[in-house]
Order: sequence, then structure tokens, then C-alpha cells
Amino acid sequence: MSAKDALLRISSFLPEVPKPKTKPSLSERLFWTLIAVVLYIVMSQVPLYGVVSSASSTLFFYQMIFAANIGTLMSLGIGPIVTAGLITQVLVGSDLIRLDLTNVEDQRVFASLTKLLTFVFILVEAVFYIVSGVVGYVSSPAAAAIAAAQLILASVIVFLLDQTLQKGWGIGSGISLFILAGVSLQVMLELFSPIPVNGQYYGYIPYAIEEALKHDYMGIIFRSAQYPDLLGLISTIVIAALILYLEGVRIEIPIASSRFRGFSATYPIKFLYVSNIPVILVAALIADAQFFFLLLAKNAAIYPYLHWLGTVENGTITGGALYYVSSPPPIPLAFSHPIQVVTYSIFVIVLSVVFARLWVEVSGMSAEKAAENIISSDLQIPGFRTTRSSIAIVLNRYIPVVTLFSGLVIGIIAALSTLLNVFGTGIGLFLAIDIAISYYQMLAQEQLISTVPGLGGLFG
Repeated sequence: MSAKDALLRISSFLPEVPKPKTKPSLSERLFWTLIAVVLYIVMSQVPLYGVVSSASSTLFFYQMIFAANIGTLMSLGIGPIVTAGLITQVLVGSDLIRLDLTNVEDQRVFASLTKLLTFVFILVEAVFYIVSGVVGYVSSPAAAAIAAAQLILASVIVFLLDQTLQKGWGIGSGISLFILAGVSLQVMLELFSPIPVNGQYYGYIPYAIEEALKHDYMGIIFRSAQYPDLLGLISTIVIAALILYLEGVRIEIPIASSRFRGFSATYPIKFLYVSNIPVILVAALIADAQFFFLLLAKNAAIYPYLHWLGTVENGTITGGALYYVSSPPPIPLAFSHPIQVVTYSIFVIVLSVVFARLWVEVSGMSAEKAAENIISSDLQIPGFRTTRSSIAIVLNRYIPVVTLFSGLVIGIIAALSTLLNVFGTGIGLFLAIDIAISYYQMLAQEQLISTVPGLGGLFG
């Protein structure tokens, strides 16, 4: 039995949602999409039974990126699915695992490998989160086993919900939908939450109304940095408008069909070519480094050798290398930490550019891969030979430059948003807007593909 056959056989024993025999109507797909969102929101609010929650702010990036809520059934969020998908894509994109994704059999192998890795990460992360105390305190081994079982079951449900949408029962993917729902919920809480925290409303709108009724107009403008404030509200609107504008900036290369005479269109190269991937990787890297450092710092024998990495006070990193690449407090407190502001900003911007370049190479977004997609879709660039090398030369005029500038701009937006206390964080807001736009584009692409079937390979 070959490795591929063994992988397919093992994968067949894991739960999976079958594809619909006929394409559901739009109303049915919207219904299942709504069900998935509701289940996600409910699970993200249900605390783990038998666990005394003690969520760390160090994992805040994790919660935004992976649609997680530490201490609840959604403590893992979509983390196992995203991690498995990224690893599989990198392995295939870098040719460490050779698969031809235009071949149906290799597509099955790719899907099976992703599914198997997802279940592996679900088991490993669930046990790790409980043993390490990430989700909180458990009183006994039995309680730990029950808590781990809850995380595993909830994560399997998330996986099946994601498959429900991706297999065609719903719209889009669970990964995107849950991130969008999580960020939107966070923004709504920061805007409208009437829950009092330390004697004042947490949401900015209820707080501003209360201050206006007391005629304390200065209180509306200036507020403690740990709460949503007016600067954050204005910054959220400005950053959202900027992202929406940049999402519409693109270079359009004329293309024509070699199969359908008279058909012409454009091949768009977005200014934000790498989308939000670089800043997600940067945020995950920072969160990972902080997380594992704090775990090691709990060991009294190891901690003295880690002072160069950071110093810990009350569970918070207050010095060392990790401190200077951690998110600084927002304005005005940021003025008291000028070195941290500079080092954090440089770190995020430089790594965003580096990850943008790497991601284009390993994810099949390079000029050569794009040229292959154009040719396989029976398309051509008028005035150029229909060969991979000829089309790649044209695309290479734009893609490397756009990759550099998109990584740079994304890094600047992410760093600036942190300082301006943007609602939902700059990374979260970027993700939400990008996903909302992708939903619109996906529906438009489906309509275009149904009109011209040959374009399926280009958008697939």
C-alpha cells in the first residue's frame, strides 16, 4: 500500500460532510450559513465546564486571528483548521510534497492530508491548552480530561461546520465566516456594550451618552486607554475607509479567451496582492513567542536563563527582547514607551514585507504560477505568445513590486492601528473588511464562471 493510499484510508475513518447531490438554492445556502454563525456565537459564549477561567491578554492576537474565545468551547477556535491548511499549502506550494492539484486524485490526497492534520492539531492543542493552563485552572485529572473532551468535541463541530459551507451547503467557508463574526462581535461590544467595567460602561456609545447627560463633554473626548474611546472610533472609521479604498486599487491586464471568440476581460492584480496573510503570520509569530516564553518562565530553574528574552511581572512581559516587539499601549500611553513603539513598528513592518514575499512564492501566487493558471484556463494576453515564459515576463513587471508595497502598507496599517486603539484591532478590522469584500467577489465570480465555464481554473 502506497503512502497516498494509506493517507486516503485513514482519512476515510474521520468524520466528513458529503457534498450535496444537487446545488442547493440560495435561500437554503443562506439558511445553513446562518445556522453555522449562530452555533459559533453560542459556543463562543459557553464556558468550559469544570474550568476556572483565567484567560491571558497575551493570547489576544490568537483570539482575533483564530476566532477564538479563551475559556469557552471556542478556546481553540479555527486554529487547528487554519494551521493544518497553512502547513499543507506550504508543503505543496514549496514542492516538499509533490501534488498536481489539477489532478482529481491528488486533490483528494491534498484534502485528506489537510483533514488528517486538522484532527491531529485538534487533539494536540486541546490537551496542550488544558495541561499548560491556557484556558484556566482545573482541579483534578478527571476535570482536565472532561475539559479536553469538550474542546475536542467543539473543535470537531467547527470543522464540520466549515466543511458544510465549503462543500456547497452554505456560502463561503467557516474559517472566513467565523473570523468575520468574531471581529464584528468585538467591534459591536466596543461600540455598544452596556456592561459596566470598573464603574463605567465598556461600550463607547453608552459611555458617551452618559457623559453627555452629565454635561461632562471633556470626558467624552478623553477616556482611560484600556477602554474604547473617541480616538479609537475615529481611527476605526478612517482605517476602514482606507482599507476599502486600497482593496479597490488594482492593475488590470487585458486577457482574451482562446476558446470563445470575441471574449475579452482583464486579469486584476490587486495592490493588496497578499491580502492579510503577512500580518496574520506576524501576529501569530509574536503571540507564539510570548506564549511559549511565559510557559518556560513558570519554571524557576529555567527562568534565570531567559532574562534576555523578557522579564515577567504578574503574568505580563515587562522587559527583554520580547517586550520590545510586543504591542505597545495605545495613544496617549504610547508616548511613555517611545522605544517600544519604534521597535514594535519596525518589527511588524519589516516582517510583513518578508512574509509577503515568502507567501507569494509558497502559495502559488508568483508570476510563474499565475501564468500557468491563465494558460490552463485557455486564456491569453493579446500581443504575447501563449507560453508560460512569455506571460510570466508580463506579470513579473507588476507582481514583485506589488508584493513589496502591499506587505509594506499592510504592516504600516497594522502598526498604526495598534497605536490608535482601533476597535476590533487593526488586524481584526483588516480581516473583517477583506472577508466581507471576498464574499461579494465570490458571488460575482460564480456568476462569471457560470457564464464562461473556461474561467473556472483562473478563479479556482
